[in-house]
Amino acid sequence: MDLGLKDKVALVTGAGSQIGFGKAICQTLAKEGCDVVVNDIDLENAQKTADEVKALGRKTMAVKADVTKKAEVDAMVNKVLAEFGRIDILCNVAGGIIHKDNVPIDEQDPAVWEKQLRLNLIGTMNVTQAVIPQMRKQKYGVIVNIGSGSTHQYQMGVGTYAMSKYAIDLFTKQLAFVEGKNDIRVNCVAPGPAPTNFGAILREDTPNLPPEEMEKMRAAMLGTFPLGRMGTATDMANATVLLASDATSYITGQVLHVSGGSVM
Repeated sequence: MDLGLKDKVALVTGAGSQIGFGKAICQTLAKEGCDVVVNDIDLENAQKTADEVKALGRKTMAVKADVTKKAEVDAMVNKVLAEFGRIDILCNVAGGIIHKDNVPIDEQDPAVWEKQLRLNLIGTMNVTQAVIPQMRKQKYGVIVNIGSGSTHQYQMGVGTYAMSKYAIDLFTKQLAFVEGKNDIRVNCVAPGPAPTNFGAILREDTPNLPPEEMEKMRAAMLGTFPLGRMGTATDMANATVLLASDATSYITGQVLHVSGGSVM
């Protein structure tokens, strides 16, 4: 199937991690014929991802910007437009979890609430706000936000991370409704657990269990997944790129859970 991505220009935020979803999305877009701009706050690792895009024969550029800072985002988008002339696809991948689960609400730090919401929600909104005017002008654009399966998993306690990602779901739907008349599609991929550095804070201060105990816990978790395995960065990239492609030109305002059936 021709995904219709040849010579499109994509901006992928949060693509510096060398084992993360963003890098895999950049690689998959490049393999499908996209030129890819790689963003991260870590310019060195963003450049490593860009180098891999270049090795696949596509134009690329690494740009450092903190998505929570509007001035940096605006400067990044202006730089991309000056270099490439357009942005056809935006993948809002930048985000993270900065708090532990199952902390009682009365013991939580409101400063962490604000920081978490700024990182995941406001960061996504900042980049989208900067890109939307150019997409409207060209009467074409596709935005894929990265959400989370945690929006449907309540055993983790009162977590601002999950709430910030639930807000991404709503933002996706509202933006899709409003911008559809401008031929701009907006969807969301909600990943399940995957072996990246994403949840490092959740593992802090945990006891060092023997390998057999760790494997037993892992097997118990996977036993609750209908497909019986952990997701991969490639799984998330494939879903993201499909939603970014013309093959899904009649799909907008949707949240696609890529979680092995752990969320249905």
